[in-house]
Amino acid sequence: MAGSFDDAMARVAPLDQKAAADAAVHHDRLTKPRGSLGRLESLAVQLAGISGTCPPGVPEPAAVAVFAGDHGVLAEGVSPWPQEVTAQMVANFCSGGAAINVLARHLGAEVVVVDVGVAAEVPGPASPAAAVADPGASTPAGTGLISAKVRRGTRNLMVEPAMTRDEAVQALDVGASVAGDLVAKGVRALVTGDMGIGNTTPSAALIAAFCGRSAGEVAGRGTGIGDAELQRKIAVIDAALTRARNDPASDPLSTLASLGGLEIAALAGFIVGGAAARVPVLIDGVIAAAAAVVAGSLAPGCVDYCVAGHRSTEPGSSIALEHLGLEPLLDLELRLGEGTGACLALGVLQAAAKISAEMATFDSAGVTEKGASG
Repeated sequence: MAGSFDDAMARVAPLDQKAAADAAVHHDRLTKPRGSLGRLESLAVQLAGISGTCPPGVPEPAAVAVFAGDHGVLAEGVSPWPQEVTAQMVANFCSGGAAINVLARHLGAEVVVVDVGVAAEVPGPASPAAAVADPGASTPAGTGLISAKVRRGTRNLMVEPAMTRDEAVQALDVGASVAGDLVAKGVRALVTGDMGIGNTTPSAALIAAFCGRSAGEVAGRGTGIGDAELQRKIAVIDAALTRARNDPASDPLSTLASLGGLEIAALAGFIVGGAAARVPVLIDGVIAAAAAVVAGSLAPGCVDYCVAGHRSTEPGSSIALEHLGLEPLLDLELRLGEGTGACLALGVLQAAAKISAEMATFDSAGVTEKGASG
């Protein structure tokens, strides 16, 4: 996987403007008032630009990649859930019992789970390529588990950098490699998912750092912490931001290493990998939004390939999406993660492509346009 992220960054290209313009003209010829399908029309235009075809191909099949990692900052009491829940939830994903499994089955999407930094040992296939090629190889429920552990959880970001630059690069490579392998086997839409107890804290820290916001603006209640715990979380993020500002290096990679998580870095690589392969990438909640902010800083062109699946109730989510210029498709007051909100938005994305491809034009249907005379 070494070098996968750099290779993906080099291959991120602008959207096909001619295909996008053709799609916009095509939508004005469909049997409806101009613009009446709202954001379905702009989504179809974006999909045409991504695929380079008009009408765009339907973005299916889809795959949800759930990147999992643990966090040293959990020692600061930022979450009431114990660290071992991360590994337990990985097992739950692989047995098909989590919310993302239910939603993915409903929408016909594949789920692949990637251990990039779980503190406990999680058994799985020997290589990411093997797991992507045969997602059911190691688990009876058919959910692939990719063993790509960079290290057993991050360090405590409140007092020291969460990762070294090399570790952050390794995680970026994991994400880019998984995206490339999925697209190579025929996947045409990528959905971002995550698992990591305590990971709303590094996500909030990254969003604050990249978007120029304060700890109090970005910190949310995560898994449902109370007022006292929230104030503690804000103090932890604030201390981490102060520490990071004093680091000698201040480039995006150093900021990611200092404040991020292994699964967040892998998600950033996954987003860039999807853009390099010219497929749409659905962004989930605050964890994926933080990863998208990082990805956009490292490879700005990748944002054009992103679709915000939903608006999380975590305040950092809205701040990150505004920073990226992305408007979420859904607002269902979700805060679970796992890829759930993005997966729910998958049907909307696919519907936009089908409208463009299957709906009749005025000419083909023999329908008189507004203002026509005869």
